[in-house]
Amino acid sequence: MRAVFAALALAVAFAMPHMALAQGDPASGAKAYYICYNCHSLEPGVHLTGPSLAGLWGKKAGSVEGFTRYSQALQAAEFAWTEQTLDAWFKDPKALVPRSTMILRNMEHAGVRANLIAFLKIALGPGGRAEVVAQGLLSDEHAMGRVPKALRDAAPDRQVTGIRHCGDAYVVSTADGAETLFWERNLHFKTDAGDRGPRPGHPVLVEIGSVGDRASVVFASPAELALAVEHTCP
Repeated sequence: MRAVFAALALAVAFAMPHMALAQGDPASGAKAYYICYNCHSLEPGVHLTGPSLAGLWGKKAGSVEGFTRYSQALQAAEFAWTEQTLDAWFKDPKALVPRSTMILRNMEHAGVRANLIAFLKIALGPGGRAEVVAQGLLSDEHAMGRVPKALRDAAPDRQVTGIRHCGDAYVVSTADGAETLFWERNLHFKTDAGDRGPRPGHPVLVEIGSVGDRASVVFASPAELALAVEHTCP
């Protein structure tokens, strides 16, 4: 029933174009966009947690080429990204697309949404990344998004040469000859098969946070995970 009401509300919005949204301020919207750049890039083809937003204005939802992690609900959605649909999406993603996995916070106020949409109308248009930088709305770094650091040429103290498990600890050996101990719950195993990931057979140790007791070992493929850990104690 909730899905039916959401569809009816969306149909009403499309059928009444004279009900324009409040005019937003792109400069204020650029500040609101900082909650988006952790997961999205304005650079074409650069996909992070979410898809690249380049050229998204007016494009069908769930259709960015090269992005494979859309929810089934968003892939099945039959609408394009416009002022009206973005406003509904920011207000309540699950009302617009039931079973959507998107989570948004602090978007309750219509003025905040209007400002962000005014910014996105520029950023998601043709040449959007260059345009928002040229207008001084966003730095080039933030327009690019929080792209992970390249791991192909990691320093010796980051190049993992061995991993041992003993008791409740992992012992990670690196190419500089050092060994670092981690509580087993504090060491994460990840993969990155992209061009910024490690070279095959050369996993990399990446620290998490500033305390130094948490880290990830990033492998080039899932196949390497099964061969990674020795279960030995001295």
